[in-house]
Amino acid sequence: MTTHVGGRLARRVVGPLVVQAGLLVLLGLLIVHPPFGLWDARESAVDGWLAAHRGAAATACSAWLSAAAFTPAVVAVTALAVLALLVAGRPARWREAVFLAGAVAAQAVLFVLAAALVGRDRPDVLRLDGALPTSSYPSGHVGAATALYGGLGVLALLLGRGRWRFVLCAALWLLPPLVAASRLYRGMHHPSDVVAGLLNGAAALWVMHRAVLDRPSPVRAPAPGRPLRPVDRPADRAVVLVNPVVATAGAVAEVRAVLAAHGIAVSATAETGAEDAGRSAAERAVADGATLLVACGGDGTVTACAAALAGTDADLAVVPCGTGNLLARNLGLPSAPGPALAAALDGVPRRLDLAEASGDGMAPAVVVAMAGMGLDAAVMAGTGRRLKQRLGWPAYAIGAARHLGDRPVRLTVRLDGAEPFERRVRMAVIGNVGALQGGMRLLPDAEPDDGVLDLVLLHPRGPAGWLAVLAALLTGRGRGRTDRGPDGPFEHFRARSIELLADRACPRELDGDPVPEGRSLRLAVRPGAITVRAPAPRPAPAGPEVGTEPGTEVGPEGAAA
Repeated sequence: MTTHVGGRLARRVVGPLVVQAGLLVLLGLLIVHPPFGLWDARESAVDGWLAAHRGAAATACSAWLSAAAFTPAVVAVTALAVLALLVAGRPARWREAVFLAGAVAAQAVLFVLAAALVGRDRPDVLRLDGALPTSSYPSGHVGAATALYGGLGVLALLLGRGRWRFVLCAALWLLPPLVAASRLYRGMHHPSDVVAGLLNGAAALWVMHRAVLDRPSPVRAPAPGRPLRPVDRPADRAVVLVNPVVATAGAVAEVRAVLAAHGIAVSATAETGAEDAGRSAAERAVADGATLLVACGGDGTVTACAAALAGTDADLAVVPCGTGNLLARNLGLPSAPGPALAAALDGVPRRLDLAEASGDGMAPAVVVAMAGMGLDAAVMAGTGRRLKQRLGWPAYAIGAARHLGDRPVRLTVRLDGAEPFERRVRMAVIGNVGALQGGMRLLPDAEPDDGVLDLVLLHPRGPAGWLAVLAALLTGRGRGRTDRGPDGPFEHFRARSIELLADRACPRELDGDPVPEGRSLRLAVRPGAITVRAPAPRPAPAGPEVGTEPGTEVGPEGAAA
């Protein structure tokens, strides 16, 4: 077990850092030796202007900021922080300590490598810190400050309490840009050097966060009254349904090998098409006697198969090959196709809920994971397939940045037919599952077999509101002081049927696939509609009452009071 964990950790760290090193060096070579003279950044003009406008107060301030990122200071602060995490924490915070120390060390190694290979001269101005042994690209001070103080900001969000953790995080995240400005001011780097330093430190943080702090979503037991289906049944006859856009030939071969290793015969292999995400092929497979449908694709493929299997005796096995893979993540399946199928087949059959969706201008549909209106739907529609193929799920972050300034929507919300209430929101998401990519839980109480749907309304006010939302997603603390009804940045509700009506047509999405813009979206749960093979679940804690926001009471008009 230790060897397996260590090998997985090495793969999640070494591979991305090798790619990061290659990109860092390539960027530096392109800056220093632009091919065919395609561009001239004229960075020397910036260096000269800053050197000509120095003042005593600014020089003193820049000295303090640079000192905070010199190697002795970085080593000392990192050591003290790691010691505090291991000694002061109860229990010891080993993951957090490895995350912080690993990020600082990783950016340092990549900085030394890139500096040696690129060999860029420092600006031709009076340099206030004299001659340093390394080259100008990338800025080691800025990279170290980003990894150290940016990492401490992340830990402040994860481990802190109350509103002050947001203030502390913002202050820590402000330090790296200030250090970058000080290095420019002191004539030690060109502008592109400090940008590369910021990117180097931030990428090291992302790699270590993904490798060390991200944990798979917990797999919980079905709600009472939803027993697991017995497995004393005839041998499986499997049909493999493949989305050729996202599932490679290697992945399909791996799937067939896993099926063969489990003694499961493959009676047919079918492909999805541009006009049909796989529902017709899935229906034909069930009609021909298949007892197991293996869906190799993204969330759209899984949804199409689930719609075809609802109410039948056939089982579904999910093989994640797409960008989001939300159902697979929430079932605790590995991200690689072969291991995911093996974990599913070694697990147990689970009866999961579906949601039936409808609205103006859209055909009735089935939802397996999540549906939404507003910002999330705009991001889904605006993120191109090529970008998703290149970057994976982080491509959605780029799409989100484009739509953060979109105008809010006024929604009328009705839960289980009760009296409606209104909110002015940036987005509304209805979920049958709770976790997003990277282990972030948007709907902390949602489970795919609890017989209810969960709703989150996001209405952050200004940067502080968005920071609170981000902190809740990163820390998994979707409850408490940040969830204060209409005055807080977000609200949570639970119900068996949820109706949303907007004051104007807005983007909508079902399981990550955009549908025509419209004003209404209605979802009703269909309990225990499909059987999915999944890893054995763990017991779940008792959940809140249906129709309420956890920790609140139901008001006279059906909204959380």
